[in-house]
Parts: sequence; structure tokens; C-alpha cells
Amino acid sequence: MSQATPAPQPEVPKAGAALLTVLLIAMGVGPLLNYGLSATSDLLIQELGVSAGQFGLLVTVLFVSAAVSSMVIGRLADVLSIRSQLVFNYGGTVLALLVSALGPQYWTLIVACVLVGPAQVIANPTTNRVIYSAVPAVKRSGWIGVKQSGVQASQLVAGLLFPAAALWAGWSGAALAAAAGVLVLLWWSLRHIPPEDPTDWSAVRNVLADRFRRRRPGSAASLPVQVWLFAAVAFFSGMGTQATNVYLPLFAVRDHGYSLLIGGLAAGLSGVVGVASRIYWGRALGAGRRPGTLLLLISSGALLGMACMATSSLWDLPALFWAGVVLHGLTVLGTNVVVNAGTMQAVDATRIGAASGTTTMGMYAGFAVGPVGMGAIVELTGGFVLGWVLVGVAYAVLLGLAVAMVRTTSRG
Repeated sequence: MSQATPAPQPEVPKAGAALLTVLLIAMGVGPLLNYGLSATSDLLIQELGVSAGQFGLLVTVLFVSAAVSSMVIGRLADVLSIRSQLVFNYGGTVLALLVSALGPQYWTLIVACVLVGPAQVIANPTTNRVIYSAVPAVKRSGWIGVKQSGVQASQLVAGLLFPAAALWAGWSGAALAAAAGVLVLLWWSLRHIPPEDPTDWSAVRNVLADRFRRRRPGSAASLPVQVWLFAAVAFFSGMGTQATNVYLPLFAVRDHGYSLLIGGLAAGLSGVVGVASRIYWGRALGAGRRPGTLLLLISSGALLGMACMATSSLWDLPALFWAGVVLHGLTVLGTNVVVNAGTMQAVDATRIGAASGTTTMGMYAGFAVGPVGMGAIVELTGGFVLGWVLVGVAYAVLLGLAVAMVRTTSRG
């Protein structure tokens, strides 16, 4: 069987602020579409004439597309050049935004969501590979925290800009403006990546060929058990994260009577807090805190946040709604930092892409389940309370996984 030869790792003269900014942008570009859809959910539901459940299906399709492509994308990230991966990431996002701007119609949004899934997936393996090869081990956790905060920076930008742009120029105008912005970011990013050899396309062909053959040594089947445990953590945290991210603006509008702009602001606030929390969790890992211990704190705080959400709806307490928004950003939005740092410690350089693809698959599978489940509950019950309770159940499972991780680490 042919063996895929990993591409030479980039030789970085200095891992500085420009490179870190590229990684942060790369993480934030892909989610622009789903955060934009979420931030304008009330407007789009009315314009498209669909139900909340049908709207949730859009994001589910996106994350199913991402989960299905995660394993092969992760393997490709081990052999594609960083330049090629950035073009794939940014270019796929631009294409999806342009397709979504055709109308908008429900079917064009479905197609856009299918297209952007693989573009989102490649960001994690790409940025992890750069950090592994460019950054000293003692600084990697801090870098992971900063680059993962790019996702929440994207949430902030989308929450603030998409509602305003959509009210002024419609969804199509907002999507076209976002696509133009992504192209500018691609141009800037390509000017600030480290020098490297071009992609070895024979290695790429080998990876694609091996995808349809029996598993070879070094594939996901032979990854350490820690990687699969982190994939489970990513799944359950992902369920709750996206159920909340997608429906938070709609919850603000329908249950608390806020305007579309304030609903977007709530999502943006969660993103701002999420940026800070991801940096904090990354620094805590860099200071020697164990992943299991941090996951205990994260899952406990996330449970409290869901209690605030449910209670705010039951007794119409806006203060608890905002407390839930902040706790969401402080806790579960930081899970990905712990997962990525732990995964990076569990494998060697030749399997960073495959391991990252595995945990990313778990995350996007959770992302796919959360929104469609929340949408179905909203349709059946006419409210959000039961949905927040079930998100809390997912976080309780996450707490159990954290306890198991702590005990396993202690025995080791």
C-alpha cells in the first residue's frame, strides 16, 4: 500500500505577532456564515417563511458536512502546504458566502452550508500544525488559546455587523460584504505565512487513495486513547455550544422581547467573553494545569450557565439571561483550547493532522446534533426551557468525562 509522506514542516524564522494573527484569522473565517445566520435568525425565518426547526437544520447540515469530511481533511493537513490550506479555508468560505447571497432562498443556504463545512474543518489541523512546528513547546498552549479565540472573534464580528448590514442591505448584501472582507484577509494572510516547500501532490494523491483502502498504521485507528477521549469531550461540549450559539439571538428576541440588534449583541458579548476565556484557559495549560482539572471547572460553570438560561425564561428574569450569556463565554467556549492542547501533547508531529481531524470530527458531530435538537424542541414545546435543560444534561456528561480524565491521569 502506498504511504503518504508528510510534507516538510515549515521553517519559521520567528514565530511572532504576524503569524499568530494569521492563525487567529484562519480560525475565525470559516464560522462567519453560521454566526451570520444565527445573528440574523429572526429576520431570515420571517423572510424565508420557515420554522425555527427548519432554520436549525441549516446549521446541522453545515456541521454534518464538516464532520463527514473531518478525517480525510485532517490527513490532508499533514501533507498540504500551509499556503494551500489557507486558500482552501478562505476560498471555501468565500464560495459559500457567495452562494448564500443568491436569493436568499432556503435551498441556496443549504448548498452554502454544505460547501463551508470542509473549509471550516481544515482550520484546526492547519493552525495546530503551524504551532507544533513553529512555536516552542512551552509557549504552545498560550498560542492555542489565542488562535482558538479567533472563533469567538468571528462570533463577535458577525453578531455586531450581520444584523446591521442585513437590516440595511438584506442578507445578500451582508453576505457579499463578508465575502469581500474574507478575500482581503486571504491576501494579507498569504503575505505573512512562513516560507515552506510547495505541496507534494503525490503525497496528497496517496492520502486520498488510502482513504478508500484498509486502514494503515498511523491512521486514526492507531491513535492514542487520549485522542478518542478528547473527541468525546469535543462531541458533548459541541452539542451544547452550538445549540446555544445558534438559538441565543432568537431566544433573546422571542423570550425576552429584545430587538434583532440586541439579540446580535448578546451573541457578540458571548464572543467577547469567549475570546478572553480561551486565552485564559490556554495560559492555565501553559502554567501546568492538567486538562482534566480545567474541564471540571469548565463543565461546572457551563451547567450553572444553563441553569441561568432556563430560569430566566421561566420567571422572565433578564439579568439571569445576561449572566447565562457571560457564563457560556467563560466556560464551554474554552473547551476547544483544552482539547487541542491535550491532543497536541498526545501525538508526534507526523500525526498532528490526523489526531486533530479526529477530535474535530467529534466536535462537528456535536455541532450537528445540538442545533437540530434545540430546533425540534422549540417547535414541539413552543419555548426554550426544555432545550436549555437538555443542554445542561450534555454538560453533565462532560463533567463525567472530566472526572474520568482526572482519575485516569492520576492513576497514570
